[in-house]
Amino acid sequence: MLLASRALQGAANSFTTPVLLAVIAASTPKEKLGRALGLFGSMQAAGQTSAPLVGGLTAEIDWRLAFVVISVVAVGLAILGVPQTDAEPERNASLRSAFVPSTLWPALVGFIGWGCLGGLSFLVAFRLDDVFGLGAGERGVLLTGFGVVGFVTARFVGKAIDRFGAATTAVLGATLGAGLVAAVGTTPLAAIVVLAWALTGAAAQGVLVSINALVLQSDNANRGGSVSVVQSLRFMGAAAAPLAFVPLYQAHPLLGFLVPAALLITIPAIVTLSGRAGGTRRTPQPEAPPRPR
Repeated sequence: MLLASRALQGAANSFTTPVLLAVIAASTPKEKLGRALGLFGSMQAAGQTSAPLVGGLTAEIDWRLAFVVISVVAVGLAILGVPQTDAEPERNASLRSAFVPSTLWPALVGFIGWGCLGGLSFLVAFRLDDVFGLGAGERGVLLTGFGVVGFVTARFVGKAIDRFGAATTAVLGATLGAGLVAAVGTTPLAAIVVLAWALTGAAAQGVLVSINALVLQSDNANRGGSVSVVQSLRFMGAAAAPLAFVPLYQAHPLLGFLVPAALLITIPAIVTLSGRAGGTRRTPQPEAPPRPR
């Protein structure tokens, strides 16, 4: 029952996130879409960071209470609903219409980006234990730096998208993330590991907010379906990370970090090959009206 309920939670999340992103895209001017998505990413990071803490505190009283809190919040959100938009729904949209290059390329970036950034938290925990001998509580606190920095920086990422374009910020986020992941796996100082991992949260937002913008700024009418494809590949990347990287870490700890770093370096090439760079430059700002003479 518990596992089935958790699976149902995941299925519900797969519906709500694309719907919210589609509402944001429909209700936000294109020149401000990056900032809106940055704020959305910031709130997501805040939720992901605080959830283990809140869940742990409620579980100290009774583990069932954690799920009661989730249920109460879900009912409250259902009552509030989502804002109405003036956009007409695309009733003829099909799932096949979402599987187009303008969706699949960002989805591939999301698969690699989230699998090699957010999906590496377990390896960082391994290293903090194996190399530095930190306890479970200490590791848990230090790992939250990823989410905290992601929360703080996501809005700035959104502004960068509006100014420089989603393709550019995705490339910068992936490149920065590659260097930080390599630093986490190679540095002999625990403080550097913690700092580099925290900054990786900013790099992850650079990739994730950008791929959402790439899809929502495209001409595809089925934007909700396209976002669903991107998000599903993102979560598949996180799910595949332990299967892919734990054997590498066991073979040699450096491989567990250097291979993900190398995969992140492929993202700039993917963005370039996708041909999206030319179509996702900064949206021109409206010209100021002429001054009265």
